[in-house]
Amino acid sequence: MRLLHTSDWHLGRSFHREGMLAHQAAFVDHLLQVVERERVDVVLVAGDVYDRALPHVDAVRLADDAFARLAASRARLVVTSGNHDSALRLGFGSRLIDAAGVHIRTDPATVGTPVLLDDEHGQVAIHALPYLDPDALREPWQLPARSHEAALGEAMRRVRADLAGRDARSVVLAHAFVAGAEPSESERDISVGGVSLVPTSTFDGIDYVALGHLHGRHTLTDHVRYSGSPLAYSFSEQAHVKGSWLVDLDAAGIAGARFVEAPVPRRLARLHGEIDALLNDPSLAAHTDDWVQVTLTDLPRPLRAMERLRTRFPHTLVIAFEPLGESGDDTPQSRVHGRSDHDIALDFVADLRGAPASATEAALLLAAHDACRDDPDADALHATQPVAEAG
Repeated sequence: MRLLHTSDWHLGRSFHREGMLAHQAAFVDHLLQVVERERVDVVLVAGDVYDRALPHVDAVRLADDAFARLAASRARLVVTSGNHDSALRLGFGSRLIDAAGVHIRTDPATVGTPVLLDDEHGQVAIHALPYLDPDALREPWQLPARSHEAALGEAMRRVRADLAGRDARSVVLAHAFVAGAEPSESERDISVGGVSLVPTSTFDGIDYVALGHLHGRHTLTDHVRYSGSPLAYSFSEQAHVKGSWLVDLDAAGIAGARFVEAPVPRRLARLHGEIDALLNDPSLAAHTDDWVQVTLTDLPRPLRAMERLRTRFPHTLVIAFEPLGESGDDTPQSRVHGRSDHDIALDFVADLRGAPASATEAALLLAAHDACRDDPDADALHATQPVAEAG
């Protein structure tokens, strides 16, 4: 049996306000091509189909198209919900569409009930575990601790109880942060009480574990892998190679795995230096069509930096400023102690812009500060009333 392991589609997500839906649709096209070209029997999606619990209608339409096309392909489809998904919405109608070869598992109550498939070597039991929230499951499952390790440990106890009565190879899908893998900047924190890690040993004895949640591919053991997201969702993923795992099962279990790279719609680049150097360096011509994050080191800060950078790098999305030569001893406390609010504001303008405020601007700032001062004529009773904290 040949499996194609993918996860973390995050349909509907944007990249620094750039729409990604067309790129996500291109990945779905690629996935269908891999299914046919590689003669895939089962596609596994290990959670985070959507980017939010209430996905945009266009994201729902793309998911519907993807599921319908995969149902019409040679492959069966097994999907679990992730921490970004609404389990109820993603799982709606799942019992009705099982017969179409699309198996969506979002309910913790179904943990321990596998999707059963057959090949020439016998039976394969696929246990698709949805994202398991320890807070929601602690009481009904009588968990010994409030942690992801406890929730997944109980889920795997139920999986092993089911497997004990079967002569079958085993596949598990799980959406979790498993020890030994490195996160990027684009995953949502799922820690509970500061505890999010799950030990790899939780999945001991399973022939293949298809993990989701982290956006980089990882091989924790030959049997335990993350596919990562099919697209980059933060500049921290610049060096990631995106794609899916193609996994073969033989009579004894896993027979091999290889990574199938996904198309890259637009590369990521991180540039660092003074603005004039970046605009004139011929070696940076390769980044003209990339999504670009720039860190400028100019002192003073250049005017119209984004506008100027986009004349050469049209897809510049993020600018940060790290001016060279600034004193490490110039702490905020040392710069404000014993000085007026107006002087501090004037310094802020000068630092931010690299030039002092004009006389008109200085007068406007002074008037603004005067307007914010305590009014000596204010009602004394009113002034002593407690002020409610903002929610």
